[in-house]
Amino acid sequence: MKHSNEISNNLPHSGGRLTVVGAGPGDVELITLKAIKALADADVVLYDALVSVELLDYAPKAEHIFVGKRKGCYAYQQEQINELIVNRAKANARVVRLKGGDPFVFGRGAEEMEYAASHGVQVAMVPGISSCLSVPASQNIPVTKRGATESFWVITGTTKAHKLSSDVALAAKSNATVVILMGMSKLSQIVELFKAEGKSETPVAIVQNGTRTDEKVAIGTIASIEGEVEKQELANPAIIIIGEVVKHRASILSIAQNQELQLSK
Repeated sequence: MKHSNEISNNLPHSGGRLTVVGAGPGDVELITLKAIKALADADVVLYDALVSVELLDYAPKAEHIFVGKRKGCYAYQQEQINELIVNRAKANARVVRLKGGDPFVFGRGAEEMEYAASHGVQVAMVPGISSCLSVPASQNIPVTKRGATESFWVITGTTKAHKLSSDVALAAKSNATVVILMGMSKLSQIVELFKAEGKSETPVAIVQNGTRTDEKVAIGTIASIEGEVEKQELANPAIIIIGEVVKHRASILSIAQNQELQLSK
């Protein structure tokens, strides 16, 4: 019996298959039960740089192959990853492609599934908890809040052409919360776009290594955030959150501190 998220095509299938799995934002406890079951069943796990390696313990019988990118250095090019998936699956291996966050949010999970399916490989998808939602939440920042914002944008800071996404300029004109992934190298450009819209005092949070033990946070405004980033020595991988919802973090911290003071009296 096929799972509801398993896709068939008209090409002949091998005994192997590809399952694209979301590993969550970094905290090893934020992986789903379905993902753990897929890892336990795997013969081969191809994992990225943003995946916590402790998660590989859930795949004790599998071969573990690092295929990620670190500081611009690729262990494998994308074409090689695609071929590796197909070759292993056609050799009857159950291949898990383990990606940070959710593989369909600025990952290449969709491309890898299409490639494998076009070569006669069964494919399935296990969603993950996306960093665009969970990292702000881990810092008590909601992406929407009644009375503050009615929507949110999730934008890649760097396009395939290594340019800042033009959607950032559009988002800067709105009242929505703006969450930017892979945007640290374009921070100055982002700041200038929001300043041009008269939003110098708009709150900003930047979280590096969100949900991990080495997490770092900078809080400021459009006008001050670059200085805060320099002070905190933040770098990639980090998520930029822009909007009034950032104030919720300080509000919650203040309430918690007041409660502690009352209890200590």
